Amino acid sequence: MTREDYPLILKAEHIAEILQISKRRAYEVMDYTDFPLVRVGRSKRVGRDAFFRWIDRHEKEVGQSPN
Repeated sequence: MTREDYPLILKAEHIAEILQISKRRAYEVMDYTDFPLVRVGRSKRVGRDAFFRWIDRHEKEVGQSPN
């Protein structure tokens, strides 16, 4: 599945599928302070593009070599 195949607004189930983690762990990831979370009442959601930008940013940070 490509990025564009996912809906514009992602749920925890989508995050879990993309990151290949449990749904429970996806909810934990969504609580990270730098995660682009959108709350709708008690529901947690994230915009697809914002989520993939967040992923790309973290991949770059992990890929950097220590000084």
